[in-house]
Amino acid sequence: MRYLLVAILGLSLTSCGTIYRTPKVIEGASGGTNVRVIDLNGETVVQANRSPFSPQTLPAVFSQTAGSGSGLRGVGALPAATIQNESRPAALEMRLPPDANPGPYEIGIGDVVLLATPRAGSSVEQLSGLLAAQNSRQGYTVQDDGSINIPDVGRVRIAGLTIEDAEAALFQRLVENQIDPTFSLEISEFNSRKISIGGAVANPTVVPVTLTPLYLEEALAAAGGITVEDQDYASIRLYRDGTLYQIPLSQLYASASLTKTRLLPGDAVFVDTEYELSRAQDYFAQQITLIQARQASRSSALAELQAEVGLRRADLEEARQNYTARVDLGADNRKYVYLTGEVGKQSRFALPFERTASLADALYDEGGGVATATGDVSHIYVLRSSSDPREFGAVTAWHLDARNAANFVLATRFELRPDDIIFIAQQPVTKWSRSISQILPQILSAGTAFAN
Repeated sequence: MRYLLVAILGLSLTSCGTIYRTPKVIEGASGGTNVRVIDLNGETVVQANRSPFSPQTLPAVFSQTAGSGSGLRGVGALPAATIQNESRPAALEMRLPPDANPGPYEIGIGDVVLLATPRAGSSVEQLSGLLAAQNSRQGYTVQDDGSINIPDVGRVRIAGLTIEDAEAALFQRLVENQIDPTFSLEISEFNSRKISIGGAVANPTVVPVTLTPLYLEEALAAAGGITVEDQDYASIRLYRDGTLYQIPLSQLYASASLTKTRLLPGDAVFVDTEYELSRAQDYFAQQITLIQARQASRSSALAELQAEVGLRRADLEEARQNYTARVDLGADNRKYVYLTGEVGKQSRFALPFERTASLADALYDEGGGVATATGDVSHIYVLRSSSDPREFGAVTAWHLDARNAANFVLATRFELRPDDIIFIAQQPVTKWSRSISQILPQILSAGTAFAN
């Protein structure tokens, strides 16, 4: 009986190859598939990673946020403030205009000049109304071309000339027309050169510039004087040729030279006040009322904003849940890597969105990894078919020998591609154990039959 059992066991062991078929990677052409095995090292990992691949991107809904709504509605258009903000300055800066001497007065457009003669004679008759009588004068306005029109003499240009130069021009024209040049010339109205005065004065006005110099104190007096209550916070603003000058009012009357500041034609003088105590209380009361109105409106707008953001967040959450459900139901076109052989669980590993996954990611994902009891760490393969139509059926087997645990570092650098197959071979003892587990029932059955 002993010999019979040994014989049965021998026959069974010789048939192990037919009892248990174990998968393995066979290099070369076999069964219509051409397999090329490449051992993984630093250089071959770089070569494998050159395979073109663009990770899938998440739908845009996953990058959107509920935001902050359309903005606070606010209080809307409030009435314009009737009292403007008054700021109390620390100190007023002195900016004096440079000394100026415009020279003799020059006749300008709009000025009125008078021509007069000392006697009523032939000269007066020849001027026919220009020189009427010894005590009668006739004026002529300088027209827009700078000339005056004298009967029997014609137009004489005097704009831009001083009194002396204008008399010389008239004398020459009278002589040319054989008219007695005995006359006198004077300006009766000064209309071409003026200075404006405004601001905190009694009567804002325009002051003409005459033959005599015009000073700041005279211009202020012509406007009725300054009406500022608190002179410590008021100033004289002088605008001249594009530049703004300033004289603090508290210093104006403390220095006689400042009151004698000469004004030039075209100057604009403005008496400005920076702060008025009489208006401060009304201003602050007005601001408090406006702030209260804004606060009440913003509270209401904040509630609307929170509701709007909540609705947006709910829409985004629903869209994301719908996409997640499609993923769970397999309705999306996800990319996968498949794990087979001696792994913890025969499964597929979904490639992540917007980044590449490594061999280590798939091996150590939940349910993956090398089966410690049966897996052969010296035979870990990544099987990748060629995308070239001319190499149909060609497969590259990237081989990782992890008997040296340091080689697992290569697994963290090896990038996976869609439809890669991760295969881990079994240990030789595993094959023996599985063969025994299949033939043992046959041995027991044969022994029982023999005993019977």
